[in-house]
Amino acid sequence: MLRFCVHYGIHFLLPIIIGLYFYKEHRLQIILILLAGILIDLDHLWANPIFDPNRCSINFHLLHTYWAIAGYFLLLFFQKTRVFGIAFLIHILADTADCYLM
Repeated sequence: MLRFCVHYGIHFLLPIIIGLYFYKEHRLQIILILLAGILIDLDHLWANPIFDPNRCSINFHLLHTYWAIAGYFLLLFFQKTRVFGIAFLIHILADTADCYLM
């Protein structure tokens, strides 16, 4: 239960908190973009089985590889892509926490 709460708390509560606290002017847009970071889970569609609760996503799925994570960090350096980088890194943080709690 703790693993579930931590994983999905990071996926859904952290984007809302970040949007409300740091982006007051465009908070709804930013929150929606940050929540959309969960879309990188589409790479699970190429795995067999698609969902395995005992599998760590980090460095297993294409959009969860270390190379992809490095790309997400690069997005932070440019103002136009920063929010997307934050969204993807929040997702990676949630999946990393999930791996540690297995």
